[in-house]
Amino acid sequence: MRKIKNPYIRVKDYCCFGCSPDNQTGLRLEFYEDGDEIYTEWEPAQHLQGYVNILHGGIQSTLMDEIAAWVVLIKLKTSGVTSRIDVKLKKPVYTNKGKLYLRAKLADVKLRIAQVSVKLFDSDNVVCASGDVYYYTYPLDEAIKYLCYPEDYSSFFED
Repeated sequence: MRKIKNPYIRVKDYCCFGCSPDNQTGLRLEFYEDGDEIYTEWEPAQHLQGYVNILHGGIQSTLMDEIAAWVVLIKLKTSGVTSRIDVKLKKPVYTNKGKLYLRAKLADVKLRIAQVSVKLFDSDNVVCASGDVYYYTYPLDEAIKYLCYPEDYSSFFED
């Protein structure tokens, strides 16, 4: 497993809710490449609950959307925007029972639409949510120009 560096931290005004380490109210996710999957672990905060001690479903969807974006960045070597998210919330995700784990992988690509399959696991390694996130992907030159995709792909990985 290798850690993915976040090259966007050098971008002026970067404050992504999902992955900016400087967004104090955000999720501050970090990612790892593990074979054909992208992986993250995250400790839920109490202020992100819906019902008492249950992680809000919108936050679960946001976690899935964010890791899917990193699949597109790393596996397709470009960037894109979310076009659809299909989430299945299977079991309660607790905010007070330890870390959560997400794994995502590229499932399909048709024309410019990438389908990313995501699973969210609780601290007991039980799948609590799963989904498919669809991204409209940009040609690399447009991703570099409009979406701040780094021109040097190697900037995503630790030396």
